[in-house]
Amino acid sequence: MSVKIAASLMCADLTRLAEQVACLEEAGVDLLHFDLMDGGFVPNLALGPGFLRCLRPLTRLPFEAHLMVEQPEVLLSSLAEAGCDRVIVHLEACPLLHRTLQEVHRLGMEAGVALNPATPVDGLLYVLDHVEVVLLMTVDPGFAGQPFVPAVIPKIEAVSNFLRERGRAVDIEVDGSVNERTIPLLVARGANVLVGGSTGLFTGEDFRITVRRMREAALGKG
Repeated sequence: MSVKIAASLMCADLTRLAEQVACLEEAGVDLLHFDLMDGGFVPNLALGPGFLRCLRPLTRLPFEAHLMVEQPEVLLSSLAEAGCDRVIVHLEACPLLHRTLQEVHRLGMEAGVALNPATPVDGLLYVLDHVEVVLLMTVDPGFAGQPFVPAVIPKIEAVSNFLRERGRAVDIEVDGSVNERTIPLLVARGANVLVGGSTGLFTGEDFRITVRRMREAALGKG
């Protein structure tokens, strides 16, 4: 599967958000990644369906909502109305995970499941037929700029093997300290969607430069 770059908008300059989205699209990112936080599941508040609704007329890029919230089902209808294309919920936050994924699909969006670094991958076995993406956090969620957790690397390979055994073409996404140093390790184990944040994409340099570096790292160049 081809490697895709998702721009984490929690790391964007929110005072120039429309401008930054236009620059990201011009630079060639593949999708926009929105981290929604409730101050409960993670100790921070960030973004919301209103951000997606405001930006939807400004870009053709797909929108992906990563719900770091305790009751993700509450936000699903609002996200669909805002023009979201894909919703990722946390395994740790969904006691009725099948029902939540079914509701995402009923609303016309793709569904995904995210796992924190310390969460075993075994819980995914029961939902792999109901998702289009698996997101593995390579940092503890909630804040940008955290150190990379190398223990997640074998989990990427385990998920890749699960999917291969089932003949499922599902995106494997990684989020947290994804940059030119870590990308070769992640892609080699099976990751194909790279969330670019403060250390990889939003470094203060021109997005065309940072996107190129990320793509070159995925190809083993540089």
